Amino acid sequence: MSLAATARSRSFAPLLRFARRSPALALGSSIVGLVIVIALVAPLVAPYDPTFQTMSDRLQPSSVAHWLGTDGFGRDILSRLIYGTRPTLLIISLVALIMAPLGIAIGIVAGYYGGIVDRILMRFTDMAMSFPRLILAFAFVAVLGPGLLNAALALAVTSWPPYARQARVETQAMRRSDYMASVEMLGIRGPRLLFGHVLPLVFPLAIVRMALDLAGMVLIAAGLGFLGLGVLPPTAEWGKMVADGTPVIFDQWWVAASPGVAILILSLGFNLMADGLRDIMDPRHG
Repeated sequence: MSLAATARSRSFAPLLRFARRSPALALGSSIVGLVIVIALVAPLVAPYDPTFQTMSDRLQPSSVAHWLGTDGFGRDILSRLIYGTRPTLLIISLVALIMAPLGIAIGIVAGYYGGIVDRILMRFTDMAMSFPRLILAFAFVAVLGPGLLNAALALAVTSWPPYARQARVETQAMRRSDYMASVEMLGIRGPRLLFGHVLPLVFPLAIVRMALDLAGMVLIAAGLGFLGLGVLPPTAEWGKMVADGTPVIFDQWWVAASPGVAILILSLGFNLMADGLRDIMDPRHG
């Protein structure tokens, strides 16, 4: 074996060990990573403008010119699928940046201080959890109006309570541990204690939950788009594409099937990531 081949094999060795340790995480990360790359380079790889309409080419099946066919306005479905990755990923990214930090912060504060602080924060959390998340998200968007930011805000506001309850339970378990006692003996208290020492111990399981929740967020975001409560047209969005293809699903099935498969694949990627992260980061899972 040449020196170049040996160097290449050594460079890929960490990736191979990672894949052997958690095939689910490797596959899920590959799917999500590929979707992110497609979203970043969409203008370079999309064959057509996703909003360009050619009524003479409407509802065309797969062909050399349009690999996945065209929709009811003559727009290239492949191009709209590629650009549709952007609003979907942006919505779930905004949701992740709001719901997890908010829920974890509330749970850590409630679990560490206990007493009246715990009762107030947990009653507020219970109230938020008592409403069906999907219905509450639809209601928020209906009140705020359709749009990408409003959809993300609605999903985030309805998704933080499970993180709060999980962080509270873990913080309560650590509160009387020897580790916490030793940290307090060093004079570390207040926010520095909560977010410098408690947060790193709570964070791993929150990451697992977030990866699993993001798979559901893909479906809920698509549901908002399907009902016309998500991204405003003519922006390409997977849920809206499914809605556009529903009236012709029996004759021109590819119009709705293509974005449906994209939603399935991205949700599968996040589910595989969550499963792999649980295997690696949750010590109680054997």
